[in-house]
Amino acid sequence: MVNALNYKPNDRTKAKLTINDFQKGGSGGGPSECSGKYYDNSIPVVALSTRWYSKGRRCFENINIYANNGMSTQAMVVDECDTSRGCKNNIVDASEAVWKNLGISKKDPQWGLMDIFWSD
Repeated sequence: MVNALNYKPNDRTKAKLTINDFQKGGSGGGPSECSGKYYDNSIPVVALSTRWYSKGRRCFENINIYANNGMSTQAMVVDECDTSRGCKNNIVDASEAVWKNLGISKKDPQWGLMDIFWSD
């Protein structure tokens, strides 16, 4: 029997995909932890929860994101979703480009919060 909480198909990690505005003045707050820069929402970038961000060891790495609609995309890690500042420990916080690449439109009820799997 498989423990559903620890089940990782093909070494994929279960997470919640949220939306973040990585532009200057956006909901992401300050510049990215990895580069000290802001990113346009047309670029597929993410912030990972503190434990997955791993003190910056994943900076500039591409991760694979798998949606429940069968679509997948890659995004570059540019920031930390800091759990000491209220971010939950299971978050992949993504730019609009990631959501669009996964085929999720702003009209979709999943827009902004969706269960996903991700991998390195």
